[in-house]
Amino acid sequence: MRAFLIIGNKAVTKPFNLNDLPGAGRMDILCRCVAQALFISHGIRRDVEVYLLLLGEPEPPKAVLIKGSEVKYMAPDERNIGGILRKALGIEVGKNWKKSSPGVYVAKKSLEELLDELPYKIIYLREDGEDIRNVKLHDCLFVLGDHIGLAEREEKEVLRRAWKVIKVSPLSLQADQCIVIVHYELDRVGTSI
Repeated sequence: MRAFLIIGNKAVTKPFNLNDLPGAGRMDILCRCVAQALFISHGIRRDVEVYLLLLGEPEPPKAVLIKGSEVKYMAPDERNIGGILRKALGIEVGKNWKKSSPGVYVAKKSLEELLDELPYKIIYLREDGEDIRNVKLHDCLFVLGDHIGLAEREEKEVLRRAWKVIKVSPLSLQADQCIVIVHYELDRVGTSI
């Protein structure tokens, strides 16, 4: 399995306007991350799970889980993914995962609760980390932020639990670019995590 957790610092936690994904707390970034994490040419990576942690108004935090092994009716464009996320945010939820559509689940979970329940080694993607090519990766969750990065509080929680801090480039890249590079590096060496 490969897993990614993208933290949306201002991503709204209620249904939003599909004609203004950036205005929904930069939901466009999260949609691009989902697309890059899950889609390959003419298919979906079935061995990938994507977690989105939404910290925006009006009901933070909310978590969305998308399982590549189960997802259906999803296309790689931002509007389609946005529509699926919008539907998930319209569901009344508690601490337990609730199915929104095939392969898409939503719950009211904090970063701490989410990290504590996941069975993966935590890898924090940051520019000053160890080079990804120098680390043997298996059973990992890659954590990254949106355009803002991780706020101090969230970063402390991630670092407290992190197995490694790694980089995919010495440059500050967009979150969806980082996901593509992680896939490339793991595909290149034939690693399934």
